Amino acid sequence: MKRNKNTSMDTVVTDFILMGLSHPPNLRTLLFLVFFSIYILTQLGNLLILFTVWADPKLHARPMYILLGVLSFLDMWLSSVIVPRLILNFTPASKVIPFGGCVAQLYFFHFLGSTQCFLYTLMAYDRYLAICQPLRYPVLMNGKLCTILVAGAWVAGSIHGSIQATLTFRLPYCGPNKVDYFLCDIPAVLRLACADTKVNELVTFVDIGVVAASCFMLILLSYANIVHAILKIRTADGRRRAFSTCGSHLTVVTVYYVPCIFIYLRAGSKSPLDGAVAVFYTVVTPLLNPLIYTLRNQEVKSALKRISAGRGRRK
Repeated sequence: MKRNKNTSMDTVVTDFILMGLSHPPNLRTLLFLVFFSIYILTQLGNLLILFTVWADPKLHARPMYILLGVLSFLDMWLSSVIVPRLILNFTPASKVIPFGGCVAQLYFFHFLGSTQCFLYTLMAYDRYLAICQPLRYPVLMNGKLCTILVAGAWVAGSIHGSIQATLTFRLPYCGPNKVDYFLCDIPAVLRLACADTKVNELVTFVDIGVVAASCFMLILLSYANIVHAILKIRTADGRRRAFSTCGSHLTVVTVYYVPCIFIYLRAGSKSPLDGAVAVFYTVVTPLLNPLIYTLRNQEVKSALKRISAGRGRRK
């Protein structure tokens, strides 16, 4: 992308204007209520998962549910980085976001998003060990190792977010300042840079492509081995339980990775579909995760029943 013309290099952008999602004015109130409801349900649903994992001794001692609790925390945080600003687009409030606020939003978006990528990979690896190496599982994946791996995912995600934010905002921005998107993300912000962005676009493509593709391939490899192992289980009930547990995770991975690939491996695209696709994995996916893991996971449903029954007896 070439430098924006007809702009003065002496002018320094101090804030940006998030244009948000294009929508008919008569649907503004409805869209506000829809996204506000999604945000509240996302927070409550993931908070329920966190509480269930923390309150039930059978769950918080197992690495699989430690990872699920971390995923719920990430979903709550990611939703809070994106959705409140998106909701403002449907109100008379100002759409201006300070330069520093834009930097922070881009950093946290990529920090949390890449951490989720790493976490999904850890969850697939955990399922692989549990199903393909059941006798060695307690040794290969214990609470201490799980904590170290999760900490590593957070650190790697933070490094990834820092690299993307630094590369994006080291460029000069001298106008215009209207971000044609509902958040400060790399492709939309780079279009406003007063410098050649080819290097940034290449680094974004390679960096995000390598992270996403590597994680996705490791997940597919894990599940190829898992399916092979499940087919060897002799009892139909055993196969059903294994497929049910893994199906939840595979569903979440699919609804997360497919939109990501659509957006970032087409960084130069200006398709009107980009906004809708981005809404799906930034807004809808954090809402779906608790639904998928509670409706499809028998152990989580059993834990919820135990907690409810315990509270009922205390009353």
